[in-house]
This record gives sequence, structure tokens and C-alpha cells, in this order.
Amino acid sequence: MRSNVKMPKLGETVDEVLVLEWSVSVGDVVSEGDSLMIVETDKVEAELPSPVSGTVVELLVEIDDEVSVGTPVCTIET
Repeated sequence: MRSNVKMPKLGETVDEVLVLEWSVSVGDVVSEGDSLMIVETDKVEAELPSPVSGTVVELLVEIDDEVSVGTPVCTIET
């Protein structure tokens, strides 16, 4: 089954984040809680943890993209 990982809300006033780097590549196996990417808000840098275990099959955003809360960022085959 494929799961689209969406950008979660990282703070009360945060609606968009900047993608700084991916911690995974297509084909990587991740466990729930593993870091998928590092993002930057107007105040902090934060890691986006994987909500599921599985294999990364697609990265949907690029480094330096501004991503809104709720936007799918990658797909994981569980």
C-alpha cells in the first residue's frame, strides 16, 4: 500500500516551510520516526519524521521549494 506523506503543521503560526535537504532517496527503506527531510521555518530548522515504515518510492518536492502545510512531500510503499 502506498502512503502519501503530507507536510504536518510545525507550529501555530507556521503555514509554509522551506525544504533544506532530503535525508532519504528513492529506494531507501525507512522506519517510522526516521528523518525524511530537514525543513526551515521562519524561526527554526526541523526534521520531518516518517509517519510509517516502508520504502521511499517518490519524492514530490525539491530542495529550496516552499511547501504549505498539508502538501504531499513523498510517497512510501508500506
